Amino acid sequence: MAISQLTRPLTLKSISKPKFRYLGLLLAGILMGLWPIWPLAWIALVPLWWAVLRGVSLRQGALYALAWGVGYQGAMLEWVLHLHPLMWLGVPWLGSVAIATLAYGFVTLWCAGIVITWALGMAAFQQLVHAGKVGQVFVGTALWCGIEALWSMSPLYGTSLAITQSPGNLVILHLTQLSGHLAVTAAIVMVNGLLAVATIRPCSRRWGIAAAGVFAMVHIVGWSLYQHPLQDRPSEALTIGIVQGNIPSREKLTYQGIRQAEDLYRNSYRQLSENGADAVLTPEGAIPTVWKPESNIFSDVVKEVGTPLWLGTFTLVPTDKRHIHQSLIELTPNGITQKYNKIKLVPLGEYIPFQSVLGDFISRLSPIGTDMLPGKPTQQFQTSLGIAATGICYDSAYGWIFQRQVAQGGEFILTASNNDPYPPRMMAQHHGHDIIQAISTDRWAARSTNTGLSAVVDPHGQTQWMSTPATFNAQMETLYRRHTQTLYVRWGNWLVPMLLLISIGWVLRYQLVK
Repeated sequence: MAISQLTRPLTLKSISKPKFRYLGLLLAGILMGLWPIWPLAWIALVPLWWAVLRGVSLRQGALYALAWGVGYQGAMLEWVLHLHPLMWLGVPWLGSVAIATLAYGFVTLWCAGIVITWALGMAAFQQLVHAGKVGQVFVGTALWCGIEALWSMSPLYGTSLAITQSPGNLVILHLTQLSGHLAVTAAIVMVNGLLAVATIRPCSRRWGIAAAGVFAMVHIVGWSLYQHPLQDRPSEALTIGIVQGNIPSREKLTYQGIRQAEDLYRNSYRQLSENGADAVLTPEGAIPTVWKPESNIFSDVVKEVGTPLWLGTFTLVPTDKRHIHQSLIELTPNGITQKYNKIKLVPLGEYIPFQSVLGDFISRLSPIGTDMLPGKPTQQFQTSLGIAATGICYDSAYGWIFQRQVAQGGEFILTASNNDPYPPRMMAQHHGHDIIQAISTDRWAARSTNTGLSAVVDPHGQTQWMSTPATFNAQMETLYRRHTQTLYVRWGNWLVPMLLLISIGWVLRYQLVK
């Protein structure tokens, strides 16, 4: 090869070559995943839209989407690598690195499946229907939201495009009051699609203005919802004690750690009760042993003090003593009066997928010596202070869990989590999910975690208090019971089926006219 060829500068023609296109899509995905820089989400999908709108085969579409999806999901989920080190579980150092890397790769590819499925659907649509670019943008928006809705029912989910806006863009997050987080996703996908059309259509200025118009319109709607006063009544106020124990899992799951946790949460409960707390909330798995009412020190102290205690622990499945639930129980002087069982369990950490195939070795990854079973989606946590819409850790990523509970009378939100051993960036993303649930259901939310971030969020998504990561906290905060019902609470995710039905109707009409 001649030296002149090696030193030849890049041109538009060379950049359009597939290898540069894949690199560009990968970088665009990474830009989308640079959370919490929320403005990037409104432009970072343009390169993928541009590639798809120009017409692609099924194979090309899948590869383009893979590059973008790996960039986005890889950037958002890099905290999964903090699973390492696992040597405290008896896993060798190399095995620990391999497990963390494989988990990160699998989760990234699984979540990238949303984008890949969308690109395949768009490529198939283009081959069947030769529609205009703007029509493709509408259909593509509906298709993306429909695929995300399906993914939200799966065991692994949590990096919807909507999370890119939380907590930085509280205005747009108020669209969730209309139809949940997918209303925000729809706005992001459509604005990016119109911007892509503006780059390839002759009348580009018109479609650029259209993109700006949609962006402005959805923010105006969100802003109008944001301006509604909360009008909380003093009679509905609750003073909640929140305990962040800050006992890492590698310590908490030892005999000494269990004793330390029992002393810490018992003493914090007493202190907060004496200071006037109406109830005390503890993290997920605060007491990491199977609950035994007949020999539990917490039953005695609650009988003595009288304040309700919402305690994170494990409970036996009544119909199958070989399995357990990850639970949040309410303890009163009368014993356990309510129990919420975690619905969305974490694969490998809380249950072993395909255990009969993977064998006993993989079971060593679970700190619990038995498989967990998920709770029923129809649960209701009716506490002594009112009905709480409740979630444990990973439940926070699934909006429909809270929508159902609020529709059944939930007056405030309680979440309990254990974010150890993950870094503050993961904790903040988790907090971002709780902000979305608080806004979409118009409820106050109290959150207790083991190592951070614990917080209280109002129905407008404003964080009233937040703990410092990796510190002990015993905090008292006020939240309010509310009885409003947003459109999302009443009707659920109505926007996606409506978009899909309009798209199907438009395609059928287009084909008949043609």
